[in-house]
Amino acid sequence: MAQSRFELGLQQLNKIDGQAGQQVIDSLQDISPDLARMVIEFPFADVYPRPGLDLKVRELITVAALTAMANCQPQLKVHLHAALNVGCSEQEIKEVIIQMAVYAGFPAALNAMFAFKEVLQTQD
Repeated sequence: MAQSRFELGLQQLNKIDGQAGQQVIDSLQDISPDLARMVIEFPFADVYPRPGLDLKVRELITVAALTAMANCQPQLKVHLHAALNVGCSEQEIKEVIIQMAVYAGFPAALNAMFAFKEVLQTQD
């Protein structure tokens, strides 16, 4: 039997984010299970598995975008963890954040770097 989009998305989410992603989904169940389902199906069943970019590149792009947005600290932390989880090095992530200082400004880069510091402290 073919897997549903939800099942495929959940499998991909767990591969990328581990427990951090599941915690986000669980936190939505009591207020908006439909949003939780959408968060799994669209990005993780439809976008992440597409050919052309590997998971490392996709997570570095996501870190860059969330850094530039500058108002997504919880999501940024999840994806900083995910970037480490899929094999990005600390140096690669730091360089992406520094690069965003050019395009998103120093406040956004500083906030992202401090978020990364917090994520690294939880890794120990």
